[in-house]
Amino acid sequence: MHPRVHVITLGVSDLVRSRKFYEEGLGFQASSTSNEHFVVFHANGPLIALFQEEALAEDAHVPFTKAAFRGITLAHNVAKKEDVAPLLKKVEAAGATITKVAQDTFWGGHSGYFADPDGHLWEIAWNPHWPINPDGSLALAP
Repeated sequence: MHPRVHVITLGVSDLVRSRKFYEEGLGFQASSTSNEHFVVFHANGPLIALFQEEALAEDAHVPFTKAAFRGITLAHNVAKKEDVAPLLKKVEAAGATITKVAQDTFWGGHSGYFADPDGHLWEIAWNPHWPINPDGSLALAP
């Protein structure tokens, strides 16, 4: 297996609502391969897919249950510290719930968290140790 992630699939309770949030709130553009059961977005690297949560659990052959913390977060990094708070306000206006306001972090950055309409946690972060390349990817030291 090669060390890479191609698709991150999120189980959602309302596919139409979640698609609208990801398009209007986060600015993702759905691929033409999306349909009434599955929505996929380009994310400048791995794809983000939305799939009805019960169907996703069934596909994975696991029982469908919900937990307050699912053990995973997604992150969107920004180029400047002062970009974090306005982006959190934008996603909140689109239907997100802010779980942590923008603030300085113990590791020297600045970040905040929000939950999308289905409770998936996202971090908006400025990390001075991970500058953003011109193509939008993160510049990590080898």
